[in-house]
Amino acid sequence: MAHADIRESRHRGVRYALLALGWLSVVLGVIGIFVPVLPTTPFLLLAAACFVRSSKRFYRWLVEHPRLGPWIRDYLEGNGIPLKGKVYALGLMWASIGLSCYLVPLPWARAFMLTSAVLVSAYILRQKTLPER
Repeated sequence: MAHADIRESRHRGVRYALLALGWLSVVLGVIGIFVPVLPTTPFLLLAAACFVRSSKRFYRWLVEHPRLGPWIRDYLEGNGIPLKGKVYALGLMWASIGLSCYLVPLPWARAFMLTSAVLVSAYILRQKTLPER
């Protein structure tokens, strides 16, 4: 399997921040395996994105992991996103955008959030849906 072009950040502070965010995402992704309301795939993809810019070792560990790696490899290889991952990602995103729009009174901020949510939704929906295994 070909690995992503791993180019670590030159800035030590950025690398540490990405490592911290990456590990937080791994933890949340693993919790998401067991907790139905927490999505696994988006957190693991975020972790891979953070690790690809902060640590070759952790990126390879994650992508080659026997349990976590398939979620990431399926996406990177163009095989798709599991239906459960799509549903959770879209549901949680729209719930948080809805709450944010309710709490934020500024029309321009609401428009920005809604536009972002529509674009992200379109991207997720355009991805192949990975068949059940």
